[in-house]
Formats: sequence, C-alpha cells, structure tokens
Amino acid sequence: MLRDLPIAILLNSFSGKGKAIHICRSLEQILTTENISFSTFSDDWPLNLSGFSEAWVIGGDGTVNYYINRYPEHDIPFAIFKGGTGNDLSQKLYGDLSPEEQAHLVLKASGKRIDAGNCNGRLYANSLGIGFDGEVLRSMNAVRWLGGHLGYLAVVIKNIFSFREIRFCITAGDKIFKREFLLVIVNNSTTTGGGFLVSPAASLTDGKLDMVLCDKLPVLKRLRYLPVIEKGKHLSLPFISYSRETTVNIACEKEIFAQVDGELISATVFNISVSKDALFIKY
Repeated sequence: MLRDLPIAILLNSFSGKGKAIHICRSLEQILTTENISFSTFSDDWPLNLSGFSEAWVIGGDGTVNYYINRYPEHDIPFAIFKGGTGNDLSQKLYGDLSPEEQAHLVLKASGKRIDAGNCNGRLYANSLGIGFDGEVLRSMNAVRWLGGHLGYLAVVIKNIFSFREIRFCITAGDKIFKREFLLVIVNNSTTTGGGFLVSPAASLTDGKLDMVLCDKLPVLKRLRYLPVIEKGKHLSLPFISYSRETTVNIACEKEIFAQVDGELISATVFNISVSKDALFIKY
C-alpha cells in the first residue's frame, strides 16, 4: 500500500509499566525496515493528525479512550497495540497476535468501521460500568502493581464484601427500572477488567450497546456468581436483566463513580447513546 503521509505512533509511556515503550521500539524497527515514514509521540501528542495517513496507538483501553476523545474530528484509520494493563478492546480485535505480527497485519489491512458509546458527551470504545465498577476502579491504584486481570480480580473481591447497592432510575427504550442494582453495565464490547466476559453477546458493529443489570445480591451470592460472570455465563440468571439498546438514561440518588474504558468519572445522571460506525480501525 502506497502512503503519501507518515504514520503517527502515539504512546502513553506510563502505560503497562514501560511495556508501551518496548512495543514502540519494535514497531519503529519494523517501519524502518519496510521503508515507511513515521513520527513518534510519547506523552506530548500533536494538536491534530492532519499530516498523517494513520495512527498507531500503544497503550491500554484508557489510552484508546484518550485518543478517540482528543481527535474526534480526524477520520484517519488507527490501530491499537496492547501496551496497557487491561487491553480489552485490542484483545477483542487482534486476539493473541504479538506486536510484530499485528504490525504486519495492520500494514496490509484496510480500515473498518466499529461503533462507539457516548456517555455525557464522552466517547468510549469498550466499556461503561456505573456504581460497582466505578468503586472497583477507584480502588485499583493500590494494586496496580499486580497488573491486568489479576489486579482487577483482587479489587473486585475486596469490593464484593464492602460495596452497598445504589438505587437507580434507568430508562432504556420502553423499559423503566427503579430499584437498587449491584451492576449497571452499558458496554460496546465483550470484556472489561482484562478479561471479565461481562457482555458476552456484544458486537462492535451492530449499532447497539449491551446493557447488563444485576439486582441487589447478598455477599455469599456475589461470591458464588463471580466466576459465572467472569466466564460470561450469567445472562440467563433470574437476577440479571440484559438487553441491547441505542439509548440509555440513568439517574442516581447521589453522585457516584463510573468507569469509562478504565477511566474514572462521576455524575448523578448518565445519558448514554450509541454512535454508529464512529471509529475507523485497522484490524
């Protein structure tokens, strides 16, 4: 494929405890060998991408979230390389390919459209979890050294014992839910937390977001069903409400935390919608 413009390599140098930097060096070597021009940006990303043919983003889901919200007006294709601790979206798109294998795939691939979610004006590519998920993320800093799925699992277990359900008013299509929920999930993709299969039926291209609600549960039931949810076997359980939606409006009795692609936000109202074909990704 002929390229008139260089590739922008964009990385978060703090992502994955230095993993992103190592991947960057490998990608630079491949592009140099292929005689493809590029420019690398570590933590001082360019104001716009008008001078580039495509972007290679190295980092986790949070880095991807930063990218799609920093450059919403630029429609060049981008690729995601697993340089973070979670990497749920890149795992969904590229599986277990090494960075080198993925680079060669991306160089040959054409861009494809996938959907994004929008929460209170902020785009997200992978996941949105309100309440319990937000408290888990808020606790993550203490165990980030564990990394990825193991760190997430440790904090989930801690919060299973301490979290108290919050009352929500949720409107989705013609459905209204007014009660306390343990989990309030509105995902674009299938996994969160480095592999928890929370929304196993989700599609990146169906123009829908997958809403998963879990009713209030006692601690012993939380512990019993954690492995079931981790493996994505929970959608038919009697205390789970599951549906595919284009818009979801959520009001809470107080300001609460939520995670958006692994980034922490807080609000009392969450207005959520799908942005069909919003992201242009090479995979």
